[in-house]
Amino acid sequence: MARPREFDKEAALDNAMQLFWDKGYEAASMNELAEIMGIQKPSIYAAFGDKKSLFESALRRYNQQHAQLIRSRLQQQKSVRASFRYLFEQLVHDATVREHSRGCFCINTLVELAPHDPRFKILTREHQMYLVAVFQEYLNRGVVSGELGAEMNVEAVSKTLMLHMIGLTVILKGKPEASWVEQSIAAIMVVME
Repeated sequence: MARPREFDKEAALDNAMQLFWDKGYEAASMNELAEIMGIQKPSIYAAFGDKKSLFESALRRYNQQHAQLIRSRLQQQKSVRASFRYLFEQLVHDATVREHSRGCFCINTLVELAPHDPRFKILTREHQMYLVAVFQEYLNRGVVSGELGAEMNVEAVSKTLMLHMIGLTVILKGKPEASWVEQSIAAIMVVME
């Protein structure tokens, strides 16, 4: 009996994530996945399950990496306001340095699968709520330090920032004019005053 070929499961999953991120769930074929992952279809099924299970694993991996990136970006500045401005500016930078902006894999999934698949509705919602909690943590720091007003409704502002982040990420896929984006970021910063 032939011994199954060993492969780097995390690298294969990262490659699958990139393909799903570029093409979405429906448009990514199992043949393309096998090619980009560098493994045969039976090995994909054995390691990850069916295509939807592989997609779920890729989305979970993305969500974990994305949450780490958001935290890291918020930690780049001493001021809470400056941290959020930096976060939004980096979203813009990410979209402009690539020829083709893929947006956010989680948001893409929210649009493609969440409306008709409860599993992905939950996964995308969990990621949003986790990021809202991260935003609340940073805003609370600003309230405690006195940088932000004690009367701020931190929960509402965190949700507003999340909604703006989602909207900005989607709009950036269409390469809007820089002045439009700059005005939008300046306007959202007002909610922290």
